[in-house]
Amino acid sequence: MNFQKSFLKSFFLILILAFSSSVFYSCGSSKGSDITTDDPERAFLLAKSRYDKKDYLDAIDDFNLIKLKFSGSSVIDKAIFYLGMSYYKREEYILAVYEFETLIKSYPTSSLIEDARYYLSMCYYRLSPAYNLDQIYTKYAINEFQNFLELYPKSKYANEGESRIIELKNKLSLKAYKSAELYFNLGNYKSALVYFDNVLDEYFDTEYADDALYGKIQALMIKKQYDKARKEVERFENRFPLSEYLTRVKALKSQIPL
Repeated sequence: MNFQKSFLKSFFLILILAFSSSVFYSCGSSKGSDITTDDPERAFLLAKSRYDKKDYLDAIDDFNLIKLKFSGSSVIDKAIFYLGMSYYKREEYILAVYEFETLIKSYPTSSLIEDARYYLSMCYYRLSPAYNLDQIYTKYAINEFQNFLELYPKSKYANEGESRIIELKNKLSLKAYKSAELYFNLGNYKSALVYFDNVLDEYFDTEYADDALYGKIQALMIKKQYDKARKEVERFENRFPLSEYLTRVKALKSQIPL
């Protein structure tokens, strides 16, 4: 529930930033679109040709014009999608998010919805920073990829989406593990156990799970909580029989009083 509230709060902030950036862009950037035709199909083809030539800045002007001038036409969903893609190609991911969200909410029957949802996920993936920084965009990306896979399990993007989720969860797992490691090295074993458990509860399927469980066993041994340590050793042996830490875990097991 807290994540949902945080997500909504941050999304509204994104909308405000996107709107502000669009206004700033339209007032102070390029010369604007030179499309003069009153035919929406013709206008879209001209804008798309610039996109295909990687003239993304001009394409943005053109697609924005189409949004304003031909809002009720049959090309509007395509214009919004490629406007989002133009921003995406220019690494302006917040603006791209706004366009993809607009398409998804306003034109849910568009044939481009699947692609829009995928690239919405990718925007948050691209915004995801190094593990030691705030990870709100990482969580957004995981959420969007999971939604995408639920809706389109057989999509051409499905394998990549699954790989991105694994990668992003590993990042969150690493962040929690590094916090646990820091507290452990400072001798604050109570706090270290909280973060080791965070990895084990939330990210047990990531590559840092055996690191966290080994660290938890060490902390429990230091705190002389031998019954808990014994249970965690058994869990380690069952869950991670090929782990590089297995020998050290067995050594700790031999030190547990009978």
